[in-house]
Amino acid sequence: MEARRDQCPNLEQPMEIRRDRYLDKLVKRQNNGMVKVITGVRRCGKSYLLFRLFKNHLIKEGVLPEHIIEIALDDISNKKLRNADLLYRQIKGRLAGHSIHYIFLDEIQFVDGFSDVVNGLLHIPNLDIYVTGSNSRLLSSDALTEFRGRGDEVRVYPLCFSEYASAYNGSTGHAWKDYYTFGGMPLVISREGDDMKADYLAHLFKEVYLRDIYERNRIRHEADLDTLVDILASSVGSLTNPPKLQRSFKSKRNSTITGKTIKTYINHLENAFLLESAQRYNVKGRNYIGSPHKYYFVDVGLRNARLGFRQQEENHIMENVIYNELRIRGYSVDVGVVDITETNAKGGRQQKRLEIDFIARRGSDQCYIQSAFAIGSHVKEAQEKRSLKKVPDSFRKYVIVKDDIKTKRDESGIVTMGLFDFLLNRDCLNL
Repeated sequence: MEARRDQCPNLEQPMEIRRDRYLDKLVKRQNNGMVKVITGVRRCGKSYLLFRLFKNHLIKEGVLPEHIIEIALDDISNKKLRNADLLYRQIKGRLAGHSIHYIFLDEIQFVDGFSDVVNGLLHIPNLDIYVTGSNSRLLSSDALTEFRGRGDEVRVYPLCFSEYASAYNGSTGHAWKDYYTFGGMPLVISREGDDMKADYLAHLFKEVYLRDIYERNRIRHEADLDTLVDILASSVGSLTNPPKLQRSFKSKRNSTITGKTIKTYINHLENAFLLESAQRYNVKGRNYIGSPHKYYFVDVGLRNARLGFRQQEENHIMENVIYNELRIRGYSVDVGVVDITETNAKGGRQQKRLEIDFIARRGSDQCYIQSAFAIGSHVKEAQEKRSLKKVPDSFRKYVIVKDDIKTKRDESGIVTMGLFDFLLNRDCLNL
């Protein structure tokens, strides 16, 4: 779904999927004097957002097409423009008059010294600059410093469920079945048949994402990285750390890989935006515990494809989807723990550590969320709410269940809602 051709209005796009949350972010940043750095995993729709949706917005605003300079640097016809000096001269040569010109540079990492080009363009007062890129060099946290403090990041994710459902020809329930199986990579929805969807995702993971990581980080032991990806995919949402993973390598492959190397590989996966980690936070102690962490895939379809669609536990996938939805909505997300003291059967006192699936924070806003695939009894419901009831503050608390239920609040103030109400209503956490 990404734009791939300079000045080509007929991009391959079977349907237009609205991506209003990202378009709104670009509109709000328009002409703010900074370079807009559009980041995200490859093929998630960054270029489509910029070359199609944002461009259409500008034209509707009255911007002349000739004042929008688009250069797709991964296009072989623009190969010569991967030279920093030639690219800079090309852009300057296309400026006409003193009106604002909008510069779209797609796959900027193809240019050696791209930061010099962008920093040079920032000195021209009538330019508004937007760049995208799809490798760890541009997408890492160091990227914005390349632009001397004048970088403004817009993070793009694969389709969330509401975006996916808006383009799906069928019921919400059937859309969910496809979504938790094949995920939200934009081009998946246009593939006909499950086999084509599966093949596309498997190819994308192996030949695009992993190949890019191998080459850019000069990884010699590709089999070790492959094994690590498989282990993380199999244990999505489980607590783990490099020492634990090192033991898994020892038992599965009799490998001597070190914890340090495993940590480096995880960093590569995170820098490519394939994975995100959630730290543990002690709610009563108000401090981060550190290792172990939980890891979630940016797209559940990619995760499933990596495992050959053999491990599709809907409860774990649902947890991953909820995590991604919170991140898409702009929350930082941690895993919560609550330490309690209980009286055991013998009358003694014992310490217990209860887990809260997610602590979601956005500015001064905060809430606690439990992902519960099914609550079939009062006992099960009490178990899911137990840790929430032990939280010593008054921030909002939610239990999200797969069942299609009417949203309700109990006497403790805990809100229980159905998964679809959560995924399809961006304002549901204001309840």
